[in-house]
This record gives sequence, structure tokens and C-alpha cells, in this order.
Amino acid sequence: MNDISVPEGFRPHVYGGASYFQTLGDLYVRERPDGLLVLGLRLLPQHCNRLGIPHGGMLATLADGALGINLHRARRHSPTMVTVNLSLDYLAAARVGEWLEAHVTPRRLGKQLAFGDCVLRVGEREVLRATGIFAAVARVRPVLETDG
Repeated sequence: MNDISVPEGFRPHVYGGASYFQTLGDLYVRERPDGLLVLGLRLLPQHCNRLGIPHGGMLATLADGALGINLHRARRHSPTMVTVNLSLDYLAAARVGEWLEAHVTPRRLGKQLAFGDCVLRVGEREVLRATGIFAAVARVRPVLETDG
């Protein structure tokens, strides 16, 4: 399958500054009626391991990022969220050319901690299920080598 099209309703994801998340390549979002985002991407050879299936680390990055973005949105964008715990279940393989989507469900939004679930799927086929706990933190200045 060499389909490179983007499903209707999705638009390019705009990154806010430099981000490790950008290593995934072209990422797209579709806003749900509740204000949360479904993230999607077309699986490419660069996403795969030696077996020709998406690398588990790439799938984990997508789930982690989707949870962080959506828990941040669910908390009305304040403050920044960082991962405290991420549990993953790999359920099925996906293939190059398939459209992969990340769907997040917030479970609990506390003052300091937010809990949520993420399912990565191709159509109705679930590829990965993740559960995450995120902590609210103030933005911090990056540590530089000269900070000693």
C-alpha cells in the first residue's frame, strides 16, 4: 500500500518550537468536538524496525506525545505536562502505508496529576494501548553544558 493521502478533516500539526516529537515526521491533527485532538500519520519505512513493522519506540513516542498534548488541552492549557508513568501494551502490527491514529481519553484531571488512556489504531484495528500519568510543572530552562 503506497497511499500517501491524508484523511479528510486532518490538518498538519504545527509544532511549538523544537521538539523530539518532530522526529516522527509529518504529523496531522483533527480536532474533536470536545476540543481534544486525534493525531495521525502515514506510516513510512523510516518508522519501521528490521522486521518492516513500526518500531515500538516510535509507537511509544506517538502515544506519549498524544497523551501529553491532550491532557494539557483537557486542563485548559495550563500548565505544561510531563510524563510520570507510561504503560504500553502492543496489540497488533501495523504496516508501511497505513494511516495510524492516536485517540486519547482523559481519565482524571487533578491539581498536580492527570491520568489518561491512548489507543493507536489503523481503522478499527488497535495497534497499541497506553495508560499515562502526567504531572503539571512550571516551564524550566534547559540545562546547558556550561551550567556545570
